[in-house]
Amino acid sequence: MPGFELFGEAEKKQVQDVLDNGVLMRYGFDGMRKGHWKTKTLEFALAQRMQTQYAHAVSSGTAALTVALASAGVGAGDEVIMPTFTFVASFESILALGAVPILVDVDDTLTLDPNAVERAITKNTKVIMPVHMCGSMADLDALKAICKTHDLLLLEDACQAIGGSYKGKPLGSIGDLGCFSFDFVKTITCGEGGALITDRLEFYENAHKYADHGHDHIGNDRGAETHPFLGYNFRISELNAAVGCAQVQRLDEFVHIQKNHYAILKEALHSIEGIAFRRVPEGGKENYSFLNFFLPTAELTKKAHGTLAEAGVDGCFYWYDNNWHYYRKWEHLIEKKSLGNLPEQVVKQLPEYSTADFSASDHWIGRTISCLIKLGWTESEVRQRADKMSEILRGITPER
Repeated sequence: MPGFELFGEAEKKQVQDVLDNGVLMRYGFDGMRKGHWKTKTLEFALAQRMQTQYAHAVSSGTAALTVALASAGVGAGDEVIMPTFTFVASFESILALGAVPILVDVDDTLTLDPNAVERAITKNTKVIMPVHMCGSMADLDALKAICKTHDLLLLEDACQAIGGSYKGKPLGSIGDLGCFSFDFVKTITCGEGGALITDRLEFYENAHKYADHGHDHIGNDRGAETHPFLGYNFRISELNAAVGCAQVQRLDEFVHIQKNHYAILKEALHSIEGIAFRRVPEGGKENYSFLNFFLPTAELTKKAHGTLAEAGVDGCFYWYDNNWHYYRKWEHLIEKKSLGNLPEQVVKQLPEYSTADFSASDHWIGRTISCLIKLGWTESEVRQRADKMSEILRGITPER
């Protein structure tokens, strides 16, 4: 991670195809295309790889989440349960529809705690949205059971975990809907882009229309298409999709590289007293984009993170103090800062997060370091990194 590290001739060829025919838009201009439909090609390949019936590519991972929620009929006043540890796009996509993000604690998977989810359900709850942060997944069987009991939808935000799996099924394909990000720092990239996947025809039909101003996409005359409902513009360009056409074919290659690098680093750290690793649910396989581990206390973790950075070990994240990925620094959500008036339902239903008790999340995130796994490392570089990390962490963690 990320896929841009290994850009090559395949990506260049796909982009050159688009530049040669001059059609940068995914719809229309049939005669000029010379048979090149990059977005359609990407969608077909993605659906095959993710073992789903339908895939629809959009302009970003945030757009994918927004369109997925909209396609399922989520709107004003509906509540979507999401974790305290995620990227801000998760709650942005919910608020964009006038719906209400309900934050709940994470557990040692670093994703949704099913017990906390159960406690957060109200008459307004419509969706449970686990976020497979840093390459691994939630307890999906438990969350599916909760959804079944309460007649809720399960939307997997797999933006950081493409290539991972759970009990033999690709992450993203297990819920009613799944979403991916293909931005510049994801495992596979389009530069900017995203996609949603589903096995439900209704959601797919809603999604491709909603993401293109409500166009029904019936017939070959775009100007004659009707608009069955309101929509917006979340289209991906053919140039971005072209990059994705090459990268999606390399996903397994990238995951294999990440797995090898991950294994070397984990082996170097596993015997260090006081270090434990994130729990991966039984039957789950990470995409190995991050190595995530816990230290005994938040104080030691923060010290270790600083020492690693001072020693030149880059790409290690301490999420507890991160502006973008943990609830503690989401002042704009907590204080309801908006350029315009927020929908009445959001104002009325949004919990008072300034006084919320997320100490269970703090317990885990405060003791977590996540180390990015780069595709471009040589084996020698990985082993040198492993040795340096091991030396530093042994000097910080308590001895036996």
